[in-house]
Amino acid sequence: MPFVQFSRVSVAFGDRDILDNVSLNLAAGTKAALAGANGSGKTTLMKVLSGIIPPDSGDRAIQKGTRISYLPQSGIAHSGLTLLEEAEKAFSYGASLAARLEEIGNTLAVNPPETENRTDTDPQTLRLLEEYHEIQTQLEDSGWYRRRMLAEQTLLGLGFLPSDFNRLTDEFSGGWQMRIALAKILLEHPDILLLDEPTNYLDIEARTWLEKWLREFSGGFLIVSHDRYFLDITVTEVFELFNGELKRYAGTYTKYEKTREEELKALIKHYEEQQEEIAKTEIFIRRFRYKATKAAAVQDRIKKLEKLERIEIPENLKKIHFSFPPAPHSGRIVITAEHLTKKYGNRTVLNNLDLVIEKEERLVVVGRNGAGKSTLLRVLSGTDADFSGSVCYGAGVSLGYFSQESAEELNGDERIIDLLENEAPLEMIPKLRDMLGSFLFRGDDIYKPISVLSGGEKSRLALLRLLFKPINLLILDEPTNHLDLHSKDVLLSALKSFGGTIVFVSHDRGFIEGLASRVLELTAPADGSPTIVRNFPGDYKYYVERLEREAAGTFSEEIVSSEKKDTAQTSSGDAMINERPYSYEEEKRLKAERRKLEKIEANLLAEIAKAEEEKKNRKSALPYLMYTVTV
Repeated sequence: MPFVQFSRVSVAFGDRDILDNVSLNLAAGTKAALAGANGSGKTTLMKVLSGIIPPDSGDRAIQKGTRISYLPQSGIAHSGLTLLEEAEKAFSYGASLAARLEEIGNTLAVNPPETENRTDTDPQTLRLLEEYHEIQTQLEDSGWYRRRMLAEQTLLGLGFLPSDFNRLTDEFSGGWQMRIALAKILLEHPDILLLDEPTNYLDIEARTWLEKWLREFSGGFLIVSHDRYFLDITVTEVFELFNGELKRYAGTYTKYEKTREEELKALIKHYEEQQEEIAKTEIFIRRFRYKATKAAAVQDRIKKLEKLERIEIPENLKKIHFSFPPAPHSGRIVITAEHLTKKYGNRTVLNNLDLVIEKEERLVVVGRNGAGKSTLLRVLSGTDADFSGSVCYGAGVSLGYFSQESAEELNGDERIIDLLENEAPLEMIPKLRDMLGSFLFRGDDIYKPISVLSGGEKSRLALLRLLFKPINLLILDEPTNHLDLHSKDVLLSALKSFGGTIVFVSHDRGFIEGLASRVLELTAPADGSPTIVRNFPGDYKYYVERLEREAAGTFSEEIVSSEKKDTAQTSSGDAMINERPYSYEEEKRLKAERRKLEKIEANLLAEIAKAEEEKKNRKSALPYLMYTVTV
């Protein structure tokens, strides 16, 4: 059986032990996740397993013939070939087998094997015949004879379009470059797969396809990922790397977290007891350090402190909670979009879209990359004003918008901690360092000037700044990018308790399932026609079940298309219609009447807000008026 095995492997960078006497065995059938806080050494372990980094000590053994493929987090680019040609390079192993098969065939043609009339045996010929049949089997298993079909299936599964196949790889962006690299790794079909954050650049559809591929994969794999749902679906064991040591936990990732939480409770108890003992010892040392009669006792306690193996709490398992400032009051209707049309050149992305979003909704916008999700969010947030139609905000709406471009607004030499202390509400300042830690700014990181931050660090900082603002409408485009599982949990907990309205895009299924109350699906047709929009008035599980029932032919529904003028009139009160109770014309009339009533309601709410403000102003002027009359 193919395998790669560690035995007491150690790696150190400077005076820090990254791996300390680590032992690990990966074989066919292994389906494992690698867990640990950022900076714990997960990527280093992957690179040592793949042979990129040699260990300082210990043994790394590989079964003869075992093929290992490693996908790094980033940094891979392709050029010079079409997408399909680049994908077919993954079959280099099959090409070498085919070349050897041809070589043996030519040898046997010159020296044909024995005939029925011969009774003697040629050992060399027999060895060649055995090798020939063995290679034939290996070549069939490698997918060599089906390489074009397999390449196309894999590329389509990872989100590429048939029209992409003949495009040069130079034309694809960084995220799509990593998808190409992932496709090639999968097409190699090695014995052992090492995948470092393979879902970083994948949308939900591509992740779902990859989940199925990994469940059916006959080899072994070790995965690093910050997508809990993805891990729960694909792995059967978890290895945690902490303080250079590796520990195995059987079961799903969620089971590992529950087990680790119980362990953590006991660890925290011992930690607190140790901290109390350390404090008492330090008090004794300070009190008697300069007293001659206690010198021996003081030195004894100093030595004990130096030798003490201090308990540490894993950062990725610390539970931090915080909440938004109270959301200001707003009207029931938060956003009304009518006849919304957005074009890029000759391409119409959104066509005549009608949309209503109500107070305290959690609306997730889903669809493949390129369907127009980010475009819709930019328009709704007011960031993109180049569209036709209208987007109106309800009474009292105060909006906060986050996207990956938000990071570009952060500049200057101000330190992280100083920036946030100046912006955070007073009641949140005591929690500021914990919140920074939750967003992966730990230790001396909080003193970094903004000018030296990476793109991912700036993105996390921009998101954290948004959480301090007193707003009642959050529009979030991929807020979980650059966050680990712990950070996602902290953010999700805060968003669930948020008193306002949320419109968001995310490719993290667990995050969506924990937050969404309604789903808006965008589908870009392959022929380039405008995006098809469908409303699903339920949570994400309901949405998935609906799609499954539709695929199985057990649910009938007329798809609401943006080609019709009444495209996606949606609100939390709408129900998707199985059988139309009204005619098409009657539906149009009712919807127009509803829009009219909603406008009247919005105007009334605005007048009420204005009247309340005038009342407040008159009250503030009352003491002055009384004083004037008295004089």
